[in-house]
Amino acid sequence: MSDEKKIPYKIYLEENEMPDSWYNVRADMKNKPAPLLNPGTLKPLTFEEMRGIFCDELCRQELDDTTAYFEIPEEIRKFYKMYRPSPLVRAYCLEEKLQTPAKIYYKFEGNNTSGSHKLNSAIAQAYYAKKQGLKGVTTETGAGQWGTALSMACAYLGLDCQVYMVKCSYEQKPFRREVMRTYGANVTPSPSDTTEVGRKILKEFPGTTGSLGCAISEAVEAATAQEGYRYVLGSVLTQVLLHQSVIGLEAKAAMDKYGIKPDMIIGCAGGGSNLGGLISPFMGEKLRGEADYRFIAVEPASCPSLTRGKYVYDFCDTGKVCPLAKMYTLGSGFMPAPNHAGGLRYHGMSSVLSQLYDDGYMEAVSVEQTSVFKAAQEFARVEGILPAPESSHAIKVAIDEALKCKETGEEKTILFGLTGTGYFDMVAYGRFNDGEMSDYIPTDEDLAKGLAGIPKFPGNEI
Repeated sequence: MSDEKKIPYKIYLEENEMPDSWYNVRADMKNKPAPLLNPGTLKPLTFEEMRGIFCDELCRQELDDTTAYFEIPEEIRKFYKMYRPSPLVRAYCLEEKLQTPAKIYYKFEGNNTSGSHKLNSAIAQAYYAKKQGLKGVTTETGAGQWGTALSMACAYLGLDCQVYMVKCSYEQKPFRREVMRTYGANVTPSPSDTTEVGRKILKEFPGTTGSLGCAISEAVEAATAQEGYRYVLGSVLTQVLLHQSVIGLEAKAAMDKYGIKPDMIIGCAGGGSNLGGLISPFMGEKLRGEADYRFIAVEPASCPSLTRGKYVYDFCDTGKVCPLAKMYTLGSGFMPAPNHAGGLRYHGMSSVLSQLYDDGYMEAVSVEQTSVFKAAQEFARVEGILPAPESSHAIKVAIDEALKCKETGEEKTILFGLTGTGYFDMVAYGRFNDGEMSDYIPTDEDLAKGLAGIPKFPGNEI
């Protein structure tokens, strides 16, 4: 017990202990993620094809599955120092409340104005756009964290920022929208009538509250229609998981500093950015046979891509203007319920995480939103942080695992990702507190509608 007491509530790294490189977990994967495909030719997307949508350096990062470490440019490291290193927190109060022998830690990414981990990749993508001499970037955002982060990064670097925000979030989270506008971004509810693909979606799905797939389609069209613009995104692609590896690298360095080794690592999973970033260096050790960990991806029962999706090539967007990615997917036409799962409503999952899950290196569970908000409330009351709905999915399963330890008497060490704060999610918290929140789990028939739209070609049968 005396040694344990030496571990502070919050473990901070010194500035000189911050990572100077991002870690690319693909370099240690025996089975590499399947390449993106050109939907017209069904051949792997080339650098030349990709650079019409993304910044050149980001294309190189996307295509490189052999380089283990990418040096973080000095200007990005300088920006990181405004809010990094972020703390690794021992949840002593939660442990006491649960009366569990488990040791619970969380990596807190909400200590910046954007309120989430998204800023780690936003500044990187904006930096490469600026370095390339572009005028601006376009993007989508679900719950609004990514749009907020990108608007901050673009303001810092003097780039124009155009955000297509999923309509239900646009309406539920006006304050998140206004933060983006305060930082100079132009924010459009999606689907909209400002793009050809948006008008097409509105015609096919009248009255829809939108999806990330819809917003991606509009943002890509907007980028390709304007000279000097490129599309950037906050999750799913491997370049994003690369930038987010700073989370896991810091977490591992902080744990190593005090001789702590987690038994299990838990993260919420929508497109995969925070989960992939948190687990990457730990997963690297597992892949190299240096250590073993249990990894758990937690997704909403309303949008269960890993637990109920199919592992096939699918479009990354509803309008089918993006490349095909091999991933666990519910179909690009899947329209999630307008619930409060926030940024976890994407129809597919990162190709990296999908491959790791398919190879058995990772588990996945789905949870219902009322249980998620109950866990969020319990956490907030003892730990003093109001968590984002997305993060609360990880909190729910971390509590479940801690209670299992209580039953068995096992003293396991749990690490989970607290991706951000929930102060812009008060409509959702209000509905939960008023007893108006309900759970939605799509039926097999509901899922069949989205899966029916998966492209059919030899070798891609569901």
